[in-house]
Amino acid sequence: MKKRIQFGKEKKQIDYDLIRTVGIWAFKIILICLLALVIVFYFGRQVKNSGDSMRPAVLDGDIVLVNRMIYDASKPKRGDIIVFKPNGNENARSYIKRIIGLPGETVQIKDGEIYIDGEKLEEKYETTAIEDAGTASEEITLDGDEYFVLGDNRRNSEDSRMADIGNVKRSEIEGKAWFVLSTKGNFGFI
Repeated sequence: MKKRIQFGKEKKQIDYDLIRTVGIWAFKIILICLLALVIVFYFGRQVKNSGDSMRPAVLDGDIVLVNRMIYDASKPKRGDIIVFKPNGNENARSYIKRIIGLPGETVQIKDGEIYIDGEKLEEKYETTAIEDAGTASEEITLDGDEYFVLGDNRRNSEDSRMADIGNVKRSEIEGKAWFVLSTKGNFGFI
């Protein structure tokens, strides 16, 4: 009789260990799935680039990954490549452009050069010459939540120089482009 009771206790102990092990594995799997979901949602949003306005940084047809969390922790900076919906139109395609002017600054383009608060902007990335200043031929003063954006291929870009795009409000910015996926060899961090 004594052996039977011990055997029963051992069986209950084995069942408890099995349940505990399965519970730990289930918890780990759920945690990993939630972590993957957060990473994909905040860092893995994909936007397909349409056109050559950001050449050579981003080519036509490239897939760009967007970091949607970065601007919750910091402000957009000059030189950042952002993804935005022009004029807050959720039905419009997402645009990919580079930030040139920051909130509160004045921006003007004259003689093919960009001036921020009256001083010539020195850019450290490859661009084409500006042939059309558009609305920036006159000084544009940015509001406290507005950014002036340009494509790197300035001869072929719909950007803040065009009245239908204009200045980009902070609320229209979806995030910062951080990685390019391409079959054309343009692959890697931006």
